[in-house]
Amino acid sequence: MNVRPWRNFYGRRKGKGLRPTQQRHLAEILPRLRLPGVALDENPDRKTIDPVALAHGARAVWLEIGFGGGEHLHAMAKAHPDVRFLGCEPFVNGVAMLLGKIATDDPGNVRIHPGDVRDLVEVLATGTLGRVYLLYPDPWPKARHHKRRFASSGTLAELARVMAPGAELRLATDIPDYAEHAVAAAAEAGCFEPVVTGAPAWHAAWPGWPGTRYETKALREGRVPHYLVWRRR
Repeated sequence: MNVRPWRNFYGRRKGKGLRPTQQRHLAEILPRLRLPGVALDENPDRKTIDPVALAHGARAVWLEIGFGGGEHLHAMAKAHPDVRFLGCEPFVNGVAMLLGKIATDDPGNVRIHPGDVRDLVEVLATGTLGRVYLLYPDPWPKARHHKRRFASSGTLAELARVMAPGAELRLATDIPDYAEHAVAAAAEAGCFEPVVTGAPAWHAAWPGWPGTRYETKALREGRVPHYLVWRRR
């Protein structure tokens, strides 16, 4: 088995203490929704997940990388019942928040990997994904940390492998420098063509956009969101 170089795209794995209800959701609901064969310890040979079984009859499979509190993922899953949604999030508290939403209103088409999205990308078949969301990723603002930004040319090229031709990559960020960094990285990766280019188009939210709590905070603090879209060549 190849061991990938260490590089975290995220910070903490766990925040403040979980409430008893959240702990119960992690113990009872997460095992039912967790994607099998993704974690390194349960698939050490990194065998490819069966894309037909993964789709489970859905017309498409969409991925959200770092779903935070799960508000976007949950809303989109309800709005698109014919799509299988995969969500990756290493932050335990965020996973617990999404499970709380599902406990109250389960759309039935969400599966979760509570860890590094690279674990999932490694075992997805080529061309599996019809759309990918990267919403308000950690900006890693210091120059010495830019290598930890998810939107790097190498990581985007790896992601492109598991995206179908014509699939969309959608990025939302309130950090202008991150938007510019992502545009350069996508161009360098050579696998994507921009669908939305430059302001003011970058500042128009996508149709059906439900927003996220990070966006609400950005707007409250006076930062302007960017909505970027690329299409897989």
